[in-house]
Amino acid sequence: MMPTGGWGRIRIAGRRLGWLLGALPLFAQAQGAPRARPALLEDGWQREDPAAAGFDEARLRGIVAEMMNGRTNFHGVVVERHGRLVAEAYRQGRDRTVNSLFSHLRSFGPEVRHDARSVGKSVIGLLVGIALAQGRLKRVDTPVLDFYPEFPELASPERRAITLEHLLGMSSGLAWHEGGEGPDDEHKLMWKWTPVYHPLSRPIAAVPGSVFNYNSGGALLAADILTRATGRPWTEYARTELFEPLGITDVEWVGDFLGRPMAYTGLRMRPRDMAKLGRLVLDHGRWQGRQIVPSAWIDASLKPRLRTGFDDTGYGYFWWTGAAAWHGRNLPWAAAFGNGGQRIFVLPELDLCVVITAGAYGELPVARQANVIFREIVTSVER
Repeated sequence: MMPTGGWGRIRIAGRRLGWLLGALPLFAQAQGAPRARPALLEDGWQREDPAAAGFDEARLRGIVAEMMNGRTNFHGVVVERHGRLVAEAYRQGRDRTVNSLFSHLRSFGPEVRHDARSVGKSVIGLLVGIALAQGRLKRVDTPVLDFYPEFPELASPERRAITLEHLLGMSSGLAWHEGGEGPDDEHKLMWKWTPVYHPLSRPIAAVPGSVFNYNSGGALLAADILTRATGRPWTEYARTELFEPLGITDVEWVGDFLGRPMAYTGLRMRPRDMAKLGRLVLDHGRWQGRQIVPSAWIDASLKPRLRTGFDDTGYGYFWWTGAAAWHGRNLPWAAAFGNGGQRIFVLPELDLCVVITAGAYGELPVARQANVIFREIVTSVER
């Protein structure tokens, strides 16, 4: 877990009024009540009226109101377009961190961190691109076992065929069970004394690169490879090379049962900071004129390589892909997904980012409902 002091939990004085405004529904429900706008928090965001940003304001209002007033345990939504916040809404809901057994009622707002879970995988993917540009990593087709000479017993020809690229694309070919009933391989990572050994030592189940199989162990390995390649803890590398350049100062990586930060499921951050990651991707790795992630790496990360078998989605490098209907066309999107309904959607052709947070961990119908809400928001874009 990241330290509680210093950069990890900075609060800027004088933001209480902004929090109160942001905690209100995006559009007040009482007749004649004033409309709440996205909060101004001196965190790099400006805001824009929905109509000026090209939305059907009434339709967007209805979508967000239905989401925030519904029975599903959604906690927040942020809509951003052309570099400005258009909509932001939060409410109370039951929530729990990944290492907690019990949920608690929490009030969410623009300054409240939320579990992002596997959104952290997409962060690791961005860091790999930075490390490649810096020459810390040489090639994505480097065999994974080149980074682990301490495990010579694993160096079979079949296992040596697994590359860093296969980890990023969830196509390592390693046998891996994640999700569904009972204990799975992801949970085993949380208490293994040497967690990197667990995914590396799994049996070979498919030719690397041929089959999509969701594998959090691959994200753990990718983060560990970053540490080995850069000579710095991957959490520190994330802070200095990605988060600080974006002005993101309130981040936590929840630790496993031995206190080790979990790259594959432990990320916690503010939804409006999640939107900064989306804007970074939409601007081809640039933020406020500075190239943080190589543009070519963004393109490679968002390029679908394999079908996932989950609805009609594909997968790039730790980013999901799909398409949304808009004015008779199907426009490609990419997204960072996290268990429970956590989402960072980006739709490049509309220059649109939508962030969703929820507390429905392990509930597949809610995951699908979050995707439906995104598609509905897309239909509210008029131009």
